[in-house]
This record gives sequence, C-alpha cells and structure tokens, in this order.
Amino acid sequence: MRRGWFRRTGWRHLVGIVVVVLVLFPVVYVVGAAFSATGDLTRLFPSRLSLQNFDTLMNTPRYPYWSWFRNSLVVCLGSATLSVLLGALSAYAFSRLRFKGRDLGMATLLLFQIFPGMLLVVALFLIMVQLKDLLPAIGLGTHAGLILVYLGTSLGGNIWLLKGFFDSIPKELDESALVDGASHTQIFFLILLPLARPMLAVAALLSTIAALNDFVLASALLSGAERWTLAVGLYQFVNAQYAQFWGPFAAGALIAATPVVVMFLVLQKAIVSGLTQGSLKG
Repeated sequence: MRRGWFRRTGWRHLVGIVVVVLVLFPVVYVVGAAFSATGDLTRLFPSRLSLQNFDTLMNTPRYPYWSWFRNSLVVCLGSATLSVLLGALSAYAFSRLRFKGRDLGMATLLLFQIFPGMLLVVALFLIMVQLKDLLPAIGLGTHAGLILVYLGTSLGGNIWLLKGFFDSIPKELDESALVDGASHTQIFFLILLPLARPMLAVAALLSTIAALNDFVLASALLSGAERWTLAVGLYQFVNAQYAQFWGPFAAGALIAATPVVVMFLVLQKAIVSGLTQGSLKG
C-alpha cells in the first residue's frame, strides 16, 4: 500500500518539498547573513544574532542607503505606471482598431524583445549624452532619463501581454457601447480597463521587479552616489578593494525586497486572477 501511495501521490509531495527548499534556501541564507553578528557567510544559520549590519547600513555616511531606496521607488513607480498606462493604450489600439501597419507594428515589437538590454548599453549611453545637451532634465544622469529607458525595454512585452487579454474580451461590449453613443475613450476607461485590472496588476509587478533588479543600465546611466538606485548602491558594499561587507549588503537587500513583497500582498488576488486568466485565455 505504501508503494502504491508513493507511485500515485507520494512523489508529488517529494517534488513539492524539494522545490520549496530550493526556493526558500536563498531567502533563509540572506536573512541569516543580515542578522549575523559576525557577517559570516559560511553558515546558513548564524551562531549569534545581531542588528549590527542594519546599524552599519544606516549610519555610514558614504553609503546613503535611504537616498538609494527613495531613488529606486521613484524610478520603479514611474516606469511601472507609464509602462502599464501606455501599454494598455497601445494594446487597446492593436486589439480593437484596424489601421495600416498594425500587424507589422506587433511583429516589430516582438522582434525588439529578442535583443537583451545589455546589447543596447552603448547605444543608449550615446543617445542619453546627446539628449542631455538638448533636454538636460531627461538626459544622462537623471532619473527621468532612466525611466524612459526602462519604459522602452518593458513596453513591448506589456503591449503583447495586455493585447492578448483584450482580445479575449468580447467585442460585443464595444459595439453595444458604441450604439449607446460612447466614444473609444469611454469604452477604454469605463469598460475594458476595469475588466483588465488583473492583467494590469501582473504587468505592473513585472515592470517594478525588472526596474528594481536592474544593475547594468542604472550603473551606466547614473553618476554620483546620491543618484544611484539600490542595485548600484548596494554593489558598493561588495566592491571594496580590501574588504567585502556582506552583512550590510544582505541587510540592504532584505529591506529592498520589502516594496515588492508589499506590492505582491496588496495585489495578490488580482495577480493570481490575471495569471490564471492569461493561461486560460491566451
């Protein structure tokens, strides 16, 4: 009976346990390093707990952690908001309107997503240098310029994601609203956008995570410690010539994960609903 139970369902529990261990291991390791009194990374569970790493993180003048935290919030929220809004507007146009170049435009967006952002660093740097001379507010070294760069790298994926969802909404809703005298703007904001709320939450979460985790573009386009984002700033703790402060680095990474966790908890139902509907309707 035990062998039959393992063949039917037991192996699934075993696979689930292995997956949970693999997922939680990095989290437990970072938490242990953050609260370790010695900053020792050789142990999964520290021998002595302490808040010394957090104190070092907050009270080191050359490492303005809260400035990096604020910069990351501004960049993440700005890029996610614009990406979701413009992505939804573009997805509505590609899904509901018929115009010349529609299929070519969608194919071009898909083609651009093939190339990784790392290949664009040099070109983006040169563009931002020229843009700084014309429009200093959005040029090299500004958060607004970095938001525009993130917008360009994430907008294509969000358009494809939201277009697939809009395609699943019956067009009879649009036709009924048009008969009643509604405009395309009213249809979009009052009918389709509320229905697409779960998928908007998914797009917002993905855009936020991508902007928060980015290091390559932020390090190339931002200069000065007061303008760095968290990814660039925390790197300085482990980039010292003669010492690596892994304890404060882990403490900073733990605090940096808080906005994403809070965002996921707030939008949990919408995210699960959006992912489920996307898998069924896409």
